[in-house]
Amino acid sequence: MGLFGQSKQKNPSEMVKEWNAKLRKEGYALDRQIRSIKREEDKIKKSLKEAAKKNDKQVCTILAKEVVRSRKAVNRIYASKATLSSVQLQMAQQLATIKVSGSLQKSTEVMAAMQKLVRLPEIADTMRDMSREMTKAGILEEMIEETMESLEDSEEIEEEAQGEVDKVLWELTDGKLGEAPSVPLTTPAEASTSKVAHEEDEEEDLEDMKNRLEALRS
Repeated sequence: MGLFGQSKQKNPSEMVKEWNAKLRKEGYALDRQIRSIKREEDKIKKSLKEAAKKNDKQVCTILAKEVVRSRKAVNRIYASKATLSSVQLQMAQQLATIKVSGSLQKSTEVMAAMQKLVRLPEIADTMRDMSREMTKAGILEEMIEETMESLEDSEEIEEEAQGEVDKVLWELTDGKLGEAPSVPLTTPAEASTSKVAHEEDEEEDLEDMKNRLEALRS
């Protein structure tokens, strides 16, 4: 406590370092969340394959939807980790600015990133607290809205992602259920080999055409 009961205010560099430490901690927490989701996904895949052997399409479809949910959740968390990294880079720039001007600067980039992060349930509380601190410090112009947008995609699974469910069924049942993806699932090496073979076929066709033309002329 300082004079007249006022607490000692941290300097800008200390605040930025604390925020970066919190961001790293939340990043590690998201990594654990991803690993946990993937472990559960592996269990679901195993159950789906067992149901496929029994030709239980209804159960397979339900489990395939869970796999789609799992993959969407993981992709969402990976996107949030990228946003966290973006905020950390912005904090590094703030440190550089502090060395020159001695104070923090407002940042529309941080504002946009924090708007996204407060909507991620796994780290929402920490991000809201941090956004308040950043607002007081002058980095953000106004308090980020407290409203949380639902990230549940149950309707999307039912209405828009049936194609993804079919792909998962095809993938995990060796083509017995579901529908094949419209684009063949090939590895980069296979794609490269296919391209080379196609080019060789084109060269052979061109050579054949030249030979036929020569034969007609002679």
